[in-house]
Amino acid sequence: MPKPDKVAAVQEIRNRLDEAGAVLLTEYRGLHVGEIAEVRSALRDAEADYKVLKNTLARIAVREAGYEGLSDMLEGPTAVAFCRGDVVSAAKALDEAAKKFPVLTIKGGILRGKLISAEQASALASLESREVLLARIAMMMNAPAQGAATAAAGLLRDLGSMLAQVVTSKEEPGASAA
Repeated sequence: MPKPDKVAAVQEIRNRLDEAGAVLLTEYRGLHVGEIAEVRSALRDAEADYKVLKNTLARIAVREAGYEGLSDMLEGPTAVAFCRGDVVSAAKALDEAAKKFPVLTIKGGILRGKLISAEQASALASLESREVLLARIAMMMNAPAQGAATAAAGLLRDLGSMLAQVVTSKEEPGASAA
């Protein structure tokens, strides 16, 4: 018969899995408490929670949530980043922490309900942030309108220049009537 506190812990993990936009698993073996606190702080700034979970409870929650493949990654000391905001920002924060603390390794995770490998999770860190990508899209959508405005301005400038030449030629003495 499972203990009520363990049932509650499994339910909490399951709720976090359901609410998170992405989940990134890491192995933190060799990190000191202060270093884990630094990683937590960096992830908190990226709208992610970093929790050290008991593997047996996490495996039960993962199975209940339907992510069987994730239970293979729950070996050894595992901490999980539950990303609520921009996944790329959280992946970048983890990547920076992994560079600062080489013993921290990314094992893989879940992105939008699909299992991702360690390489795919690390590749997220190389993507541009959501804001930068949106700005690039806006610039690309604005480019044709900007080109049309520039062309129209050039035509108006040329027409004005021709009209000014006609006026000057009419004002000159001895100009023939055209």
